[in-house]
Formats: sequence, C-alpha cells, structure tokens
Amino acid sequence: MTAIDTDLLVLGAGAAGLVTALAATGRRVCLLNAADSASELAQGGIAAAVGAGDSPRLHAIDTHAAGHGLNDDGAVRFACEGAPDAVAWLEALGVRFARDGEAWSLHLEAAHSRARVLHAGGDATGAEVMRVLRRRAAEALHVERLSGLRATGLVRGDDGVCGVTALSVDGRSFTIHARDVVIATGGIGALYSRTTNPECARGDGVAMALAAGARCAGLASVQFHPTALDVPARPLPLLTEALRGAGARLLDEGGAPLMRSAHPLGDLAPRDVVAREVHRAQCAGGSVWLDATDLRTTDVARSFPSAYRACRQFGIDPDREPIRITCAAHYHMGGIAVDLDGRTNLPHLWAVGEAAHTGLHGANRLASNSLLEAVVFGRRLGRALTQAGSAPVASGTAADGPRDEEVSPELRDLMWTCLGPARDPAAIASGIERLSAWRSGPPARALASPRLGLVVAMLRDAQGGGAAIA
Repeated sequence: MTAIDTDLLVLGAGAAGLVTALAATGRRVCLLNAADSASELAQGGIAAAVGAGDSPRLHAIDTHAAGHGLNDDGAVRFACEGAPDAVAWLEALGVRFARDGEAWSLHLEAAHSRARVLHAGGDATGAEVMRVLRRRAAEALHVERLSGLRATGLVRGDDGVCGVTALSVDGRSFTIHARDVVIATGGIGALYSRTTNPECARGDGVAMALAAGARCAGLASVQFHPTALDVPARPLPLLTEALRGAGARLLDEGGAPLMRSAHPLGDLAPRDVVAREVHRAQCAGGSVWLDATDLRTTDVARSFPSAYRACRQFGIDPDREPIRITCAAHYHMGGIAVDLDGRTNLPHLWAVGEAAHTGLHGANRLASNSLLEAVVFGRRLGRALTQAGSAPVASGTAADGPRDEEVSPELRDLMWTCLGPARDPAAIASGIERLSAWRSGPPARALASPRLGLVVAMLRDAQGGGAAIA
C-alpha cells in the first residue's frame, strides 16, 4: 500500500470543498476530487437578501417556514446575514451574475416572500460558479489536486482522524495521512431509483464518517424536487423552480391546476408540499405536467437554456406543449453533525456542504439555499482550519469504508419504497429486515456494508420519527 502525507485533505471538489480549500489560505490543501459534482447541476441560483424591500431577517423567516421551524436558529442567522457578502465575494472571484442595468437581476422561487435569487447563465448558475471556483483553485498556490483516487475509509489514530484509505482507478491501494480531513462529498441521491443527482452522490462520505464513529443527525430528512423531467435518463434532468416563478403551471392528468386547493401559495408552495402532491397524483395512476407555454415575462429558451435543452433532447417543445414531470430525490438535509465551524465530534474531522448537518435547512431546504450554504459555511470552515494551524501528521488504523461497487437497482428501489416521498411504517420495518439479511449475506454484499449501514441508519431514524420529507 502506497502512503502519501499531506496537511489538510478535502474530500470532494464541488462548491463546498472548493470554497473551503480557497479559504484555508494558511494551510497546504490537497483536494481529493470526485469525477463530477452536484454543484455543477444547480440551476435555480443562490439566495441572498440584496434587493430593495428585502432583508436577512425576511430571508431567515422564509428559511424557517420552509424548514417547518425545525431549523437551527444560529445556522439560519449566520447564513442569511452572510448571504450578501457571499454573493459579492463570488462576483469578485469572477462569477457573472445576471444584472438589470446596474442592479443584480433577482428572481422569485417557491416559498420565498421576495425575489432574491441571483442567476448566472440563465439556469446554469451552478456551472458558472463551479467554472470560477475551479479556475481559482487551479491558480491558488496553497491548493493541489490529487486526481484518480477515491477515498474508501477514514484512518483513526490516538488523536482522532488522521487520514483516509483510497483506491486508484486501476485498483491500487493508498493511505493518505493528513493533519485534518474535511468531508465535502455531497449527498445521497444516487441511492434512489429517481434522482436529479450524479452517480457520485452515493452518501459515501457520510457512510465513512458513520463507520468511524462520527455523530450524524437528520439522516431520514430527504428533499424530493417536484419537477424533474419524467424521461428514461439518469440522473433525471431538473426543471428549475424559477420556471414556476416566471409563470409556469403544474397540471394534473385532466389539465386542471394541480396545486389549486393544496396550498395558499399554489405552484410556489414549498418543495415538500408540491412534491407530495406530484407523488400523490402519480400513485393514483395519473401523470403530472408543467405548462410553460405562456410565461408572463420571458421565453424558456432565452432565460432557462438548460431546461430548454433538456426538453428538446427528449423531443419535447416547451414553447408549444406541457412537459411531463416527476418528483425525484434531490437533497439530503441530514448528514454528519457539525457546529457552525464545521467541526464533528471526532478530532481533526470536519464536514461541509450537503454531507454536513448544520441545522440550516430544518426539515425542508428553502430553494437556492444550497449554493449559499456551500459558500458561507465553506468560507467559515476555511478560516477555522487556518486558525487551527498545521501539526505533524500521525498514523492510525483504517475504519471500514464503501468500495467501488455500483449501487444495485434493488437497493435503489428499496430506498424509493421505504424512504421516498411516501413513508409507511410497515415498509420501513420490512426494509430494515431486508438490509440486515443483505449485510450478513454473500461477500459481495459485505464489501458495501458501510453504505448499507448508512441506509439502515436512515431507516431507523425514519422509524424513530425522523422527518419524512416529500
């Protein structure tokens, strides 16, 4: 086994990992990156109270309301108050946010009481943010990228976490020793049969932390986006919530407004409410449609190029016909429990972004607070790591971690049935029994046991009353 020594190791190179690396200017940072990132796919934008008549207090009220009041007050206050500065910081790095004259162009999304969502590249905000962050990380003298390796487990020593085990693309084993390890590996959507997430979002970072003894929280809290394109694709193309903000309407099988009597905000109700109605209609045997043929202020191709291209790729003309949509696993509010600086209960282990649980989102994430979370908490974590300083790298013992097997269709189906938009106690109990049998089964199953251990933990959290978000 080949050994590598470094100072600060960041697992994952999405927005949260890159921002953390850039902000940790006093450290020597090594990025162990995945092949892709959910940050790249973010369409909606980034939320910030920068418009007239808006304020961080109103942003916080909306965040609490969308999260059903289960949010952490300190995390919400820090994110919402830091949002304007986060946007200014991104723009200073080179992110090209859309403008109306001299002012930023602001858009309305579901559950927001004000138009406060900034876009870049129409509905390609995540791609623009990632373009700039990758370029800045490549230019930063204190950041290096270690490609072709994937972390498989954490290494624990007498003084906490001190590195990871890893596999190369050709199957060679490595141990990477580090003074501090940051998990920024994203979410769990790829564990589901229907998802908007890339295949790297398999929960491996959370699974590794759980196997090493890290405390996790909110594991059963999963958000399902209500408007993914219902086509034979993986991941499912996302149709941004901003389409409904611009006037697109949700219709049921008979062409009637789906949300007419479901919520006072109608099509702009919180994501969990809309996704629940979409799922209910589908379970009743009907299809659900998004009608963008008569937008109030704009056309789809010009303002929502990503959504338009996805539709055209599958032979759909959104200017002339409704679009069949489905709900899909989108975001994990649960994860590795951290404080506002990103510290876990294990010394020298930190977490940020979707893999972390700060309590910001409560039981349901407010639209466009995910890129915001990556930036505000990534910058804070980077500063905390700089203050923590470097020390000699220790050695230790590796904990079990997920191997590189594909997630099986049967596990994805189990996740959708037991931890999907509808939660049934009997199905959850049956799922736990099935997974227990799998984990004690053939060696091929045992290799993936930490990932299966995460799923069992999610099921037990749901069984114990953890939030069932649809």
